[in-house]
Amino acid sequence: MDLVTLLLSISLLFGIVLILFSGYSESARLINKLPGPPTLPLIGNLYLVLFKKLQEAWEMEIYYIRKYQPMIRGWLGTKAIVSVSSPELIEVILNNYRTIDKPFIYRFLHPWLGTGLLTATGLKWHARRKMLTPSFHFKILEDFLDVFSANSEVLVQKLQQEVGRDYFDVHPYINNCALDIICETAMGTPVHAQENENPEYVDAIHTLSQVFMDRLTKAWLYPNLTFRLSSLGRTYYKCIGVLHNFTDRVIQERKLQREFSENSANEKLETGKKKRLAFLDMLLDVSEGGTKLADEEIREEVDTFMFEGHDTTATAICYALYLLGLHPEVQDRAYQEQENIFQGSDRTVTMKDLNDMQYLERVIKESLRLYPSVPEILREINSDIKIGGHTLPAGTVLHVHMYVLHRNPHQFPNPEKFDPDNFLPERVAKRHPYAYIPFSAGPRNCIGQKFALLEEKTVLSYMLRHYELRSRDSREDIKVYNALILRMCEGFNISVTPRKKSVDL
Repeated sequence: MDLVTLLLSISLLFGIVLILFSGYSESARLINKLPGPPTLPLIGNLYLVLFKKLQEAWEMEIYYIRKYQPMIRGWLGTKAIVSVSSPELIEVILNNYRTIDKPFIYRFLHPWLGTGLLTATGLKWHARRKMLTPSFHFKILEDFLDVFSANSEVLVQKLQQEVGRDYFDVHPYINNCALDIICETAMGTPVHAQENENPEYVDAIHTLSQVFMDRLTKAWLYPNLTFRLSSLGRTYYKCIGVLHNFTDRVIQERKLQREFSENSANEKLETGKKKRLAFLDMLLDVSEGGTKLADEEIREEVDTFMFEGHDTTATAICYALYLLGLHPEVQDRAYQEQENIFQGSDRTVTMKDLNDMQYLERVIKESLRLYPSVPEILREINSDIKIGGHTLPAGTVLHVHMYVLHRNPHQFPNPEKFDPDNFLPERVAKRHPYAYIPFSAGPRNCIGQKFALLEEKTVLSYMLRHYELRSRDSREDIKVYNALILRMCEGFNISVTPRKKSVDL
């Protein structure tokens, strides 16, 4: 018997003992008062998804949530999970400080992200949230618009090589553009992913998210020891080494640069303009302002920002492009809005331009309604609470499914229809405020949602101004699944045709 098999056997035996005791506990009886599919000893409800592909498991999950909504219980071994799908109950959950902690699976991210804003709990989370919130003030975000525009210009140039092809997957292009943007805004150091100048770092970023999801689907890799012995674990820690070495080097280089400047906030460029501060600079400023952060703490927040603000934004842009390519009438209206703003000019965007893109903003919001980049939220209760007439014991994992929530016919009539006018102000006013939460909600909502929306508007503006889009696959033909991010099985297959530019007068 090899070491891995021995460890698995011990873990299995330990799990059986826990199941036998937990099955008769008061907590288990409270959970089992809720409706849900039949459970089996040891594996709970895992039998429903065993040997299924991620996309098949995703469809099974949606089926049971809709069957038993608005609250359904399930068991992952000894861990109770309660899925909630009504906006009224979700408001209670996301506004409750007893439900702001993240469940155990987020510990899988600790070697990479430490206990930064995404994974922190308790007092540390409160302190970090308060510290970082000013970094996302709109005046600071305005300084990032040049980065958004410059990388969007590279994107439309790169896509010239796809002109004339029937269809291609646009995701790799958008993904690298978003990675360039996030690296420069987070660390002040471009990685030139679109030019493939830093392939090791780019590949490590792409690999880590996939390894994280692979681990979630393999319960025998949950223990750290068995994970480290596996090929996935070795890949995971190798990629972490690449990322941490890069971030550590950038931090040290930036600190040395600041030693030669009396005040980095007033540092001047050759043009005489004030130097744009990256997220890293803001963390260093905080550290020097009395709230001391160690280099490791600075790194975990920079790495967290990289993780949270990269693939999520890229995926949101891709779904918007896909839906625009399916709906020429919506695309024409969005393009006309761009023409009204830019009058055929290729100039960079301003904050006023982005504020004027009201229709494009509705397109983005409707895309996120149908295809939220992060389709599920998990929280863990730190003390007993009562929700929907049921008492849920401490330790229960709460599961909020935005993909189902956003298709509530009572909140969105004809919920499968792509209709940007769902976000006209008069329609929004009639809906429950928690009927649409693509960036979560409550005290632990996404701190970077304004950043994301500005980036998405900028990239889509450049795409619309330069290309006419067409999508290959109908919505009935595509398959999606949750791999931490809402993925499309066959990729985002579109074609691009250059826009005809009017002659300047």
